[in-house]
Amino acid sequence: MNATELIGYLAAAFTTIAFIPPVLHTWRLRSGHGVSLGMYAIFTSGVALWLAYGILLGAWPIIAANVVTLTLALSIIVMKIRYR
Repeated sequence: MNATELIGYLAAAFTTIAFIPPVLHTWRLRSGHGVSLGMYAIFTSGVALWLAYGILLGAWPIIAANVVTLTLALSIIVMKIRYR
C-alpha cells in the first residue's frame, strides 16, 4: 500500500466512522426527531453515486467507505421513518 492509498483509507475510515454515533443515538432513543429526512435522502443518493464512481474506477478506499457509509445512512433513514 502506498501513501496515497493509505491517505484514502484513513479518510474513508474517519468519514465513515463519523456516522456510527448518530446511528447508535437514533437507535437507542428510538427517535428520528433530530434527523432531516430530506438531507439524509440527498446525502444517501450522493453516497450511492460515490460508490458507483469508486466501482467504475476500481478504487477500493472509495468502494469500501461508501458501502459502509451507505449502509449507515440508509439505516438512519429507515429509523427516521420507523420511529416517527
